[in-house]
Amino acid sequence: MKYQNLYTPYTKKKTMANSNTLSLSTFTIIVLVLQLNFFSSNAEAAGVKGGYWYYDSGLDASAIDSSYFTHLFCAFADLDSNTNKITLPSSTFSTFTQTVQKKNPAVKTLLSIGGGGGPTLASKFSTMAKQNSSRKTFIDSSIQVARANNFHGLDLDWEYPNSNTDKTNLGFLLNEWRAAIKQEARISGKTQLLLSGAVSGSNQISPLQYYPAQAITNNMDWINVMVYDLFIPDGYRNSTQPPAPLYNPTGIFSGSEGINVSWINQLKVPPNKLAIGLPFYGYAWTLVNANVHGLFAGANGAGSIPSGGSTPVYRDIRSFINNGAQTVYNSTYVTNYCYSGTTWVGYDDTQSVSSKVSYAKSIGLIGYFAWQVGGDDNNWTLSKTASSIWGP
Repeated sequence: MKYQNLYTPYTKKKTMANSNTLSLSTFTIIVLVLQLNFFSSNAEAAGVKGGYWYYDSGLDASAIDSSYFTHLFCAFADLDSNTNKITLPSSTFSTFTQTVQKKNPAVKTLLSIGGGGGPTLASKFSTMAKQNSSRKTFIDSSIQVARANNFHGLDLDWEYPNSNTDKTNLGFLLNEWRAAIKQEARISGKTQLLLSGAVSGSNQISPLQYYPAQAITNNMDWINVMVYDLFIPDGYRNSTQPPAPLYNPTGIFSGSEGINVSWINQLKVPPNKLAIGLPFYGYAWTLVNANVHGLFAGANGAGSIPSGGSTPVYRDIRSFINNGAQTVYNSTYVTNYCYSGTTWVGYDDTQSVSSKVSYAKSIGLIGYFAWQVGGDDNNWTLSKTASSIWGP
């Protein structure tokens, strides 16, 4: 939305009395201040070039090239099920913002809470969200920890709400969290903390019906839609698959289905509240026949590459390719794959990343995010590609 669309200048005749002119000036200043506050709290409208950093990924925070990002998520803080307070797993969290801003002073940081901890972690969130008192403890703790460690925002990674009760309680949590963030900013005089979240990207992963879409729209600056892990060896042992296709002519599960069909058209969350996920890793299958190596080729379950195992990050996949693996880009599904002997790997490379970021721009998404930056190669190839395609 352009600036001039938000404010139509209020003009008066030159013969107006001085007192009225003073009143007009005061009115104009107030309006301008309100506009500045609006744009300050909605700065993410310019775009989100996001990336998660996982503290145990092997990549030091000081090694992140933050110049390719507008937002970095520090993952993961935990939820103490006894106290409902936030705990940090490493002392590196306290210096994360200072560290990544050395290369990019403008980058914003968010403390990500939760992660893929399975049913045990999901149960912690479910229990915390059930009561007003425990929600308040969680919220107050999250704000305190974020401020104490110089983060610009908070990111909820509840994987996953899985009942109507969870849906209702998550809605309460988001309403109360936003209210608390606003109140804290008023009292402290600081800029409001950002509030984002990582959410399921498909019913293939976790039912989207258990997300409170209206509460998300009303209270969150944006959400990171995890449109990856759609087809993996654990569930599709007998044939190779595109792990994170943007399109899928043979089935409903894809990035575009998760974003456009599910989150935008069905759940009615505005495009400018959504960021598309980019996986900086892939999945390996074992081919039945080394000479039959396309998409949906016969497979005998998971495979493994020398460096990276069955779920190699992009850096390890590039090493596999440099050692002789053949590469293919499929524009129909928007996916890359490579193969050598009976080992086959589906992943995202520069072609698929470029197409996904272009897609995000074309439908008005707020941006993109990567899981996770430690998987990129030493030249930051995927991060650089995504940033360049999105533009300034």
